[in-house]
Amino acid sequence: MTAQTYLAYDYPLLGAFWTMLVIFLWIMWFALLFRVVADIFRDDDLSGWGKTGWLVFCVVLPFLGVFVYVVARGKNMGQREAKRVRAQREDFDSYIRMTAAGGSSSVDELARLSEIRSRGALTDEEFRRAKDLVLSGHGPAERPGTTGTGPSAH
Repeated sequence: MTAQTYLAYDYPLLGAFWTMLVIFLWIMWFALLFRVVADIFRDDDLSGWGKTGWLVFCVVLPFLGVFVYVVARGKNMGQREAKRVRAQREDFDSYIRMTAAGGSSSVDELARLSEIRSRGALTDEEFRRAKDLVLSGHGPAERPGTTGTGPSAH
């Protein structure tokens, strides 16, 4: 064997532990850095100059910039993330409710209104008001979770 051959016993267990710890901390550092940068861009309360300042601070002096950001804005960072997740969940739930209820489009709603008017169940004035509601986005076709009690339910 030559002196350049490295075997498992040349790398002690404590060395392996320290290597894994350094790799773990390195990955955690990048995760924190990316999270801070994403929070800077997502924060609606910061002006463009504020975002630029924080971003430059985090890029020029990354360790100091990220740690100062977390200390100064860390609490609100969690609240903003929770608010974003809550809004995303509400949007998803709204979409599911609309889809499960067989949400109809404005075209379908207008076709039903026209059919009801042709049967004589709606006057021209009622049809015009219902059509205006549907087209403005305030009618039954645009409200998720409706029970269908409007003119189109007949």
